[in-house]
Amino acid sequence: MNARSPEAELLRAVFDSVGAGMFVIDTEGCLSAVNPWAERIVGRPAERMLGRDLHDLLHRGPDGAEVPREKCRVLTVLDRGQPTEGSSEFYLRGDGGLVPIIWAATPLQCEGRMEGAVVVFHNFKKHRDAAEQTAAHLAALEELTARLSMVAEVSVLLTSTVDMPEMLGRLVRLLVPELGDWAVIDLVADDRAREVRRVAAHAVHDPGADASLTGPLPPLPEDSRAALVRALHGARPVPLDARDPDEPLVRAQRPLFDRLGGDSAVVVPLHTRRQLFGALTVARGGERSAYRDAEVLVLGDIARRAGLVMESLQLFERQRHVAETLQRQLLTPLPRVDHIRLAARYRPAQQAAEVGGDWYDAFLLGDGVMAMVIGDVVGHDLQAAAHMAEVRNMLRALAWDRQEPPSLIMRRLDEAVTHTSDAPMATAVFARLEGPEGGPWHLHWVNAGHPPPLLVTSDGQARYLEDGHGPLLGLSGTLGAELDWPDVREEIPAESTLLMYTDGLVESRDHSLDAGLANLRRHAAALADRDVEGFLDGLLARIGPAGDDVALLALRLPRAGTGAEDGPPPPGRAHNPAAAGRGAPGSRVEGTPVEDASEPG
Repeated sequence: MNARSPEAELLRAVFDSVGAGMFVIDTEGCLSAVNPWAERIVGRPAERMLGRDLHDLLHRGPDGAEVPREKCRVLTVLDRGQPTEGSSEFYLRGDGGLVPIIWAATPLQCEGRMEGAVVVFHNFKKHRDAAEQTAAHLAALEELTARLSMVAEVSVLLTSTVDMPEMLGRLVRLLVPELGDWAVIDLVADDRAREVRRVAAHAVHDPGADASLTGPLPPLPEDSRAALVRALHGARPVPLDARDPDEPLVRAQRPLFDRLGGDSAVVVPLHTRRQLFGALTVARGGERSAYRDAEVLVLGDIARRAGLVMESLQLFERQRHVAETLQRQLLTPLPRVDHIRLAARYRPAQQAAEVGGDWYDAFLLGDGVMAMVIGDVVGHDLQAAAHMAEVRNMLRALAWDRQEPPSLIMRRLDEAVTHTSDAPMATAVFARLEGPEGGPWHLHWVNAGHPPPLLVTSDGQARYLEDGHGPLLGLSGTLGAELDWPDVREEIPAESTLLMYTDGLVESRDHSLDAGLANLRRHAAALADRDVEGFLDGLLARIGPAGDDVALLALRLPRAGTGAEDGPPPPGRAHNPAAAGRGAPGSRVEGTPVEDASEPG
């Protein structure tokens, strides 16, 4: 074809103006034609490229190193005569920089003879940068999602228990191995870190670390203590290089690094704005040794959340202690009367500061008869506890010096509650245990809307005393009508057990009241051969009441004919939930001084 023919001029115009770089190489791989786009892409003028070997001149690896000729995919077109393409090659620019290219090579044949090849290519930098940026964003998003998932999981874990040691133990197990090869939590006794106690530890390669590393720590060197205090009061994570022997915090943690390994660590204060609790230390070694800023931020956020939960748990414990102390001050100690055994239990509600209106009482009346009471004032707060004490004291005062049926005492109590108190409605059972010292004994009782007492005989027979049921206390004032309560009197067999309880023992969201009563009767019958203290402990262990507060009062009668000539009753276990140091007035035990029958704390 004539080089000046219109066809040749058209082909040359297309070659020069096409929006891509184009090379023509001969069968040896040398450049025979270069278009202007190719000049711009590789930053070289055509005259300095023509006649040069394409591979030797331009083809480079991603690090700028020369690529072996046998690995050049463009040259394979000359050998095989088949088109090919790629996007992982780099060309060396005239300024020494590298440009990534996407390319396609096609054999150039004339009348069946291989004359060379045509290479069309684009600058792939923008596309590659965008792809790399997208990949980096996706990786960052995946990492962020993973971190947020961990923080969310930590948040659920921190609020899943009210037991602080259990919560901290779960925390270190969650952080390992995701954020470290091992993790420990140390709590300080004061702001100067004079006493440090390790309360949680977990390591990937040392399962025994969980138990063997916890407990009081030996005294820290003065400089280590000072460094620890500075780190804790800095209120921010402190990265550590475990290989730095001059770092005081590293020296303080040296036994951990020696046993568990690790090249780097992060010490994160567990604190709130008001209080410093201690520090979380997470460490690891190997290829991922150094902690990145994002990981340190995650650890700092986890520690902040843990500190807030620890503060809440500490407040919860204080409130619960105050509530239980108040409740036990309101409960009464049990009297010791002849050979009769009494035992009581009180289990507070699960929520902090939820003192309730449940109460038990047992005391000697003016005529020498022992009175027993179980009751429940509506409510679960300090006001309910105050109303409980008010109703209890009213009942004691009304019953003390009156030898009249329990129904009349209950009516007087209802009138007093209605006209002299703002206490809400309440349930109660008031009973008199009548009879001589050696028996027989009769129970004379009245029930104001309360669950029925349970009588368990020595041979394991159990039945509810369902008679004598009347309206709740305070209901007459609400209805504006005078109500009555029936009296019931029944003989109680020797060596039997009378159980009085509040509804928290039998009511539950998991089952009906009838099922709860049947469950109580079954367990009480099975425990009939235990002493009265073991009887109550066994009931609580088997039933496991949760949610509402529970009060129990149990009476165990002696064998028939037991009297003063048999000597004083054995001391036994005399526990009850009233505050320690309080004695029950009016106790009567022949030849035996009155004991302190309080249960510790």
